[in-house]
Amino acid sequence: MKKLSFMRGASIALGTASLVLATTVSAGAASTTGKFNAAAAKLVPAMYKGTTLQVGTDASYAPDESMSGTTMVGFDVDLINAIAKTLGITVNENNVTFDNILPGIGTGRYAIGNSSFTDNATRQKTVNFVDYFQAGEGVYAKAGANKTFKGLKSFCGLKVAVETGTVEADDAKAVKCTGGKTVTVQSYSTQTEANVAVSSGQADVGFLDSQIAGYVVAQSSGAFKLLGSAVNVAPYGIATAKTVAGKKFAKAIQAAVKVLIKNGTYKAILKKYGVQAGALKSSQIVLNGGH
Repeated sequence: MKKLSFMRGASIALGTASLVLATTVSAGAASTTGKFNAAAAKLVPAMYKGTTLQVGTDASYAPDESMSGTTMVGFDVDLINAIAKTLGITVNENNVTFDNILPGIGTGRYAIGNSSFTDNATRQKTVNFVDYFQAGEGVYAKAGANKTFKGLKSFCGLKVAVETGTVEADDAKAVKCTGGKTVTVQSYSTQTEANVAVSSGQADVGFLDSQIAGYVVAQSSGAFKLLGSAVNVAPYGIATAKTVAGKKFAKAIQAAVKVLIKNGTYKAILKKYGVQAGALKSSQIVLNGGH
């Protein structure tokens, strides 16, 4: 996974990674809200209609999802709202810890997981994914640090800050080092805490989604620098329950994403947040462990 957040009580905004430097820009005249589509709406199972559907999101991952005061903002947030409008459903975003979202879908607490989830084989065993974006993994450090990144083995001998439950946490832990060196993986419950660890010197580097890393650096007023290039590019997926109704709901969400791509809303949302480089030409869906 992937995320970015803002340091509480500090002027430096920090966050998680994606494919490009993500600075908020105007989306121009194009709509970012979407409009009702009867054909896509017909695919929504009855149990998801006429009620407010709860969405699990970890809002510490700007520009994908973050908090502006008491309001959740970001391209994931705009996209799920546009999907809801397309399908004629009502959703409510809940700001929760990332590693609690997928289990919450399994228990029925959340109908949707919308939090920059990397779609991978492990997660596909527990949820369906509707792919809507692609991102890599990125690395950043303090601007004055004498650090380079030429692949994951560059972490050998370093303290690496990650958010708990993310793909980056798993990938950093899996690095095999030689010469007696090891990777010290420092895992934090939110991306905000991981960012603070880097800024305070408790960790040497931050490891997160590439567009988020770019955003963190771009917003840091020169305090941070990106290291190397993005690695392990993979799709993001919106998650639904691994049930009969959940699978049908995933198909409805996929239909909505395709509508938004076709009518230009999808492009306008990504442009609004400066993350166009991660755009997909079409949405894939994972229901039973494969596209």
